[in-house]
Amino acid sequence: MIQFDHSVLPRSLRGPRTALTHMFDGSVPQSLLDVGCGLGVWSKAALNLGVKDVTALDAGDVDVNQLVAPANSFRRQLLNQRFSLGRKFDVAICLEVGEHLAADDPPVLIANLIDHADLIYFSAACPGQPGQGHINCQWPEYWQKLFNAAGYVCDDAIRWKLWNVSEIGFVYRQNLFLARRDPLHAGREARIQPVVHPELVEVWEDDAAIDRRTKWLRQIEQGSQTMGWYCRLGPKALTRKLRRKLFLR
Repeated sequence: MIQFDHSVLPRSLRGPRTALTHMFDGSVPQSLLDVGCGLGVWSKAALNLGVKDVTALDAGDVDVNQLVAPANSFRRQLLNQRFSLGRKFDVAICLEVGEHLAADDPPVLIANLIDHADLIYFSAACPGQPGQGHINCQWPEYWQKLFNAAGYVCDDAIRWKLWNVSEIGFVYRQNLFLARRDPLHAGREARIQPVVHPELVEVWEDDAAIDRRTKWLRQIEQGSQTMGWYCRLGPKALTRKLRRKLFLR
């Protein structure tokens, strides 16, 4: 696992609460396991929706003083190591976690999840999705195959329910799918398609524009323009500065 700065993550409960309401679909589970909980925002939202029994797990770099969820619901656990809580939960969630694991670790994560729940909501970053420590970004089918091998059927109906719900972070709307234990049908279901949310496309375009501007400025600093261009730049810049100063008076 990489070091992760959880302090910069959003703490609003609005998006998680809205998403969980759709995920529960009128039937609030009694127990929930949040694997890779960060500051416990989703765990807190689940408690607020009426889930009585919530356990939130994450690695040792979480500052308990910053937790949004109750401290007594939090447990430190490295997610690239096998663990057992000695029980099953009605539902488990593991949201935007898998991309932070080294290439050999995802089977361990999936094994831990299926040991603790027959119903799992899962999301992980797609290739090219920006974020802290994204070292193993994969399309959903990669994770689907791991769940299938463990006897779980996957479907992404939930992400289409959430696709246009703007208060939910777009990464969840794009990547979320459900895995449920069904050994007889595991692997026979349709493959989860690689799709990109328009809001991620906007991020990519903004990043590309910044990159182009940075490269252009670097070229100017390195003397890539003609001598006349540099000679004209000084007087023009001075004139615009004077006009701006006079205008602002």
